[in-house]
Amino acid sequence: MADVLMHMFTKFMSQTDSLKDARATPPAPAQCSVLLVGEQNLGRSVLLLAAITAASQMNMRVVFFAQTQIQSLPVTLQKCVPTPSPESLKKIKFCYPRTLEELLQQVAGLHESTNTLPCPPSLIIVDRLEEFLCGPAGDSYRECHPSEQSCAAHLSALLCDSAAFLTGLLEQQTSNPGPCRVIASYTKPKEQSGEVSDQVLNALDRYFQVRCTLDKDRSYKATAAGLQELWHIYFSGTGITFDPCTKDTDVRPSSAQEWQLLMYPGGLMEFQLA
Repeated sequence: MADVLMHMFTKFMSQTDSLKDARATPPAPAQCSVLLVGEQNLGRSVLLLAAITAASQMNMRVVFFAQTQIQSLPVTLQKCVPTPSPESLKKIKFCYPRTLEELLQQVAGLHESTNTLPCPPSLIIVDRLEEFLCGPAGDSYRECHPSEQSCAAHLSALLCDSAAFLTGLLEQQTSNPGPCRVIASYTKPKEQSGEVSDQVLNALDRYFQVRCTLDKDRSYKATAAGLQELWHIYFSGTGITFDPCTKDTDVRPSSAQEWQLLMYPGGLMEFQLA
């Protein structure tokens, strides 16, 4: 959910940008889910950092779904959080379904697994939705499901339904209840036609009210600033909310809010308001 990402951006904000922290207003209401759209490896780093931030800073239990096993933290994350505490890592449950069908079963199983858990999860993360819908990149047998758009809608609906169910449990079982959030990442498969990709994204957008787009800056700005890479992060969608002071301006709810991700040659990763 967007409040988790905003908390993470603020936590790892560039020191020179920290005075702008007052403008870092979370852009989504409590029940919104977030779709992260952008490059695969960077998307995984952002999701892992979100999971660690949620567990260590926001005291959340996290369920992290990925098709490929995560052997170690990416270098950029090791610079941000060199030694995640064992207590924080215990709050994150990693699950590795191999197919879309297994993912659907495991997400549906969250309704039952809560009977054996001390506390229901309050954050569900799904890494690389496209791999479940089409198979891993580079797979010679990679084929999209016959109705990828329908599969995307089915999975999204199940994620939202599970989050609503877990939200109800959190309200009943915890002294400090909060909603169960959903964050998922999606990258357009290169071999897929633009029309099909747009149809899948449209299906996902019906359920994920906030889209977080990662867009690499390919101009000279990164090199001139001594950066290895510079990424623009745009929040957009129907779930965006703005500061009340902007209600009489021309700003629209679907307009984007922008952050930047700064990646330094040594591997350090920082965020700043654009």
